[in-house]
Amino acid sequence: MKKSKPRSYEVRVPASSANLGAGFDCFGLALELFLTVRATVQSGPSAGSEARTRGVDGSESLPSAPGENLILRAMQHAAERHGLQLPPVHLAVQNQIPIAGGLGSSAAAIVAGTALGFAVCGKKLTEENALRLAAEMEQHTDNVGAALLGELVVSFVGADGNVIALRKNWPKQIRVVAVTPKMTLQTAASRAALPQAVEHAAAVHNLQRSALFLAALDDQRHDLLWDAMQDRLHQSYRQALIPGLAEVLAIPRIPGLLGVALSGAGPTVIALATRNFAQIGKAIAGHFERKGLSSTVRNLAVAQEGIRVDGKRLTKR
Repeated sequence: MKKSKPRSYEVRVPASSANLGAGFDCFGLALELFLTVRATVQSGPSAGSEARTRGVDGSESLPSAPGENLILRAMQHAAERHGLQLPPVHLAVQNQIPIAGGLGSSAAAIVAGTALGFAVCGKKLTEENALRLAAEMEQHTDNVGAALLGELVVSFVGADGNVIALRKNWPKQIRVVAVTPKMTLQTAASRAALPQAVEHAAAVHNLQRSALFLAALDDQRHDLLWDAMQDRLHQSYRQALIPGLAEVLAIPRIPGLLGVALSGAGPTVIALATRNFAQIGKAIAGHFERKGLSSTVRNLAVAQEGIRVDGKRLTKR
């Protein structure tokens, strides 16, 4: 009898940048830098789950065991939350997203695992369910929303625990220059640097500018994005953790440069720009270099789509 071919499923998830300055913990922007995972269901009495990762620096040293690998953990979480039995799988992972770089590497892994957990169990995953399951593991929704939906996503968690995420069209002429200094910065350490309470004036400052950011995009007033990306809730508190960040955030205007912000918890910095991408990247990297840090500069388009499962988008419900 001819042996049947093992079942395989593939997902592709974009990187993302959170906050964009003032939109702390609610703005996420998907980027054309991808995590691709192929899950092949294993069979036989000795079959077990494992993950093998290749890609950017550090990818090959990521954990392969089910209890440690984030994609496998997300698969298990999705299955357990819905009473499903996850079969043993082999994951072949190709990773373009810097690890712990502030470009949504953990959110991409969790989103990929959530989708694959349902796929290998033969169940349909909806956008609504994926948002909730992924947010349960990630603890915040900005990167998760962008990874799932693509483009610019505004999100929040409702009182019932459901995640509300709205996708907004992004102007194709605005690209992202992402500059990643070579240093280690864990998200937990970057979060710990933030104060437990903020001044009323700082809260008002960010509310005004996050609203302005969306209005400026809607009205194509890209000249207002510079002011709209000014933050008083998180970036100043993280400057001590990232040498050169203070100088980068104070960078003077360059033709084509629309605004600069710390990407998520860092250490990557993003610049929104319409031209002079190489000049902008070099200027930002120069501030890190003067502090003894080499950098990787990426000129990225905004991803028009979020996750793809076997080449298809998720349905809403």
